[in-house]
Amino acid sequence: MTKLNLLGSALELCSEQPLTGFYRDGNCRTDEFDRGRHVVCAQVTEEFLEFSKQQGNDLSTPIPGSFPGLKPGDFWCLCALRWVEAFRAGKAPKIRFTATDEAVLKYVSLEELKPFALDLH
Repeated sequence: MTKLNLLGSALELCSEQPLTGFYRDGNCRTDEFDRGRHVVCAQVTEEFLEFSKQQGNDLSTPIPGSFPGLKPGDFWCLCALRWVEAFRAGKAPKIRFTATDEAVLKYVSLEELKPFALDLH
C-alpha cells in the first residue's frame, strides 16, 4: 500500500544525509511497530533541538557508530506528538509536506500545519 503525504500524493523521501525514519530508509512512514509515529519530515532548528533535549530526547549529540547527531538545517522524521508538543510551546520546526505522512493528521489539523510548510506553493 502506498503511503500518502499531506498533499495526497505518494510519500517522498525526507532525508538520506542523515539517514532518517523509523526504519532508517529516509522515509517518514509508520506502521504498528512504530509506537512514536515518526511521520513528520521536519527541518530542525537550534531552538527545536534544545526543546527536544529539554524533553529528554537529545537529537544533537552524536552516538559513535549509530547516530551522527543533528544540526540546524538537517531534515529528520519526528514523532507526531513531539512536533505537536513543540508547536504548543512555540518551538515547532518547518516541515516538508511532500515527505510528511498524512498519519500526522490524527494529532494535528492541516490548517495548523500549513504555516509550517516548506513546500506549499
